[in-house]
Amino acid sequence: MGIIEYNAIRERRHIVYENEPYEVLESSIKKKNRQKPANQTKIRNLISGAIKQVAFHQSDSVRVADIDKKTVTYSFQKFNRQTDTLEYWFLEGTDRSARFFLTAEQVGDAYLYLRENTQIDALTWNDDVIGIKPPIKVTLTVKDAPPNIKGNTVSGGDKKVTLETGAVVTVPMFIESGDAIIVNTETGAYVERAK
Repeated sequence: MGIIEYNAIRERRHIVYENEPYEVLESSIKKKNRQKPANQTKIRNLISGAIKQVAFHQSDSVRVADIDKKTVTYSFQKFNRQTDTLEYWFLEGTDRSARFFLTAEQVGDAYLYLRENTQIDALTWNDDVIGIKPPIKVTLTVKDAPPNIKGNTVSGGDKKVTLETGAVVTVPMFIESGDAIIVNTETGAYVERAK
């Protein structure tokens, strides 16, 4: 684990802040009048999912979080009535007893790209699974698409469709229910029709 200065705290980096791992979502170095520059960041706690706005100054430095990855299989989701939370269950290897779950806060928006029985990277910190990282591009099936209306190009020829996971994506007019499309998981944007 290395130490980085305030100006090296950038998007997609993992840092240790207040003894917990965080992912940097946004960063912008700004200088106000006669003050020294500060790195205004938005960071997400990889354990709880909480998001904070933190300003790092020239005198600040942080440790790089030693986040590892391992491949797991997404199994299913269920609502736990006792804790009143949604749980996402994963399988490590082929041993059914090696199942574990993550909360909706830990999974974040990645649930929009999870299909049952698909392999995904799990993020680990100190040997504990703390989150997941979907691939940058995933192939999903369109579950519901509005019909194409001839001459409907006022909005640039796009329409919103619902995918099998519940994600809503803006796609070109020619995409229909049942089509498989590729989606960028970082932006949530349509990439192309799957071949």
